[in-house]
Order: sequence, then C-alpha cells, then structure tokens
Amino acid sequence: MSSPVLEKPTLKNSCVLLYNVSWEQLEQLDVILEGTGAHLTYLDGILEISSSFTDEHQEAKSTASRLLEAYLREKQIRFYARGSATLGKRGNRTRREPDESYNFGTKKSIPDLIIEITVTSGGINKLEIYKRLRIPEVWFWEDGLVSVYCLQGEEYQKVTKSSLVPDLDLELLAHYSRMADQYDAVNEFTQVIREK
Repeated sequence: MSSPVLEKPTLKNSCVLLYNVSWEQLEQLDVILEGTGAHLTYLDGILEISSSFTDEHQEAKSTASRLLEAYLREKQIRFYARGSATLGKRGNRTRREPDESYNFGTKKSIPDLIIEITVTSGGINKLEIYKRLRIPEVWFWEDGLVSVYCLQGEEYQKVTKSSLVPDLDLELLAHYSRMADQYDAVNEFTQVIREK
C-alpha cells in the first residue's frame, strides 16, 4: 500500500483569513503553498492567503509600474525596482509580498515606495504592516485611481502628492493607467511628460 500523495492546492480569485496562526505555522504553510501562486500576508497571528494573479490585477500592476518607471527615466530619477520580494519578520509579527516596490537613489534593504493594486476589499490592514516596517510611502491603485499615503512620524497620512516624486501628476498617471492598451498608454504618457 502506497503512502497518500499530498497535492498542492491551487488558488484562483480567492482569499482566506485564518486566525491564531503562529509564526511556525506560517513558515510551514509557506513551504506547502510554494509554487501555487498563493500570497501570504501576516499580521499579529492573522494570516491572509490570497491569489492576486488575476488578469485584471496583473495588467493593472504592469501598467502602473511601467508608467511610473517611464516618468522616472524621463526625469532622470535613479531608481531600483525591487518587485514583490517578501517583507517582514518574526520580531514585528508581519509579512507581506507587495505588488511592486522601489528604492530611490540607492539600493536599500527596505523599499522607499510600495505599490499595491486593489481589486478586492477587506482582509488584513496592509498599511499597518508597512508602518511597522517604516516604509516611507505606499500607493494604492483601485479602479484606476491612485491614493498616496506618506509616513509622517508614526502614522500614515493620505496626501495629494508624493513626497518621493512631488512633481509627478498623479491624476495624469491614473488617467493613463486606465487606458486599455498598455503600450499606447506608456507612449502617450511619456510624450505628455516630455512636453511639460
């Protein structure tokens, strides 16, 4: 008689919240779910397991990133794209894989800017995680609109412009992020900022 085979679960458009999860259990689930496309977000014993790799999410993430990078290149602002590298640690009871993250000027161990694409609501408070990690700025893209939060002292404040790229017109960026064709959006956005 053979041993049962444990198959890795697959997640599609789902989000599950688990409570009273220890750090050790989080690490075990991380190993079990590796390669499934699951994203683990952890805060104070609450674990959110989600799959954010929907077409809508991926397209929004790619377009937003390319628009920001086009602006940074045009304005000759040195940046380093960090992707969605896992952030957090046992000591501050947090873990999160941002949708995109950047350093400005030089590479650092913690990003200067996090970009989150929101296609579903609810779940763990991501700003609380980033506050504990002392991330200077977080942008949320939701329904083609950009909300910017800057860490001021110990709390995030919603602001109308970025402190990292204060001359960037966020409404213009949001406008081009809503265009159906990513290639045309980036080209047109680049042309507009060259003319400003």
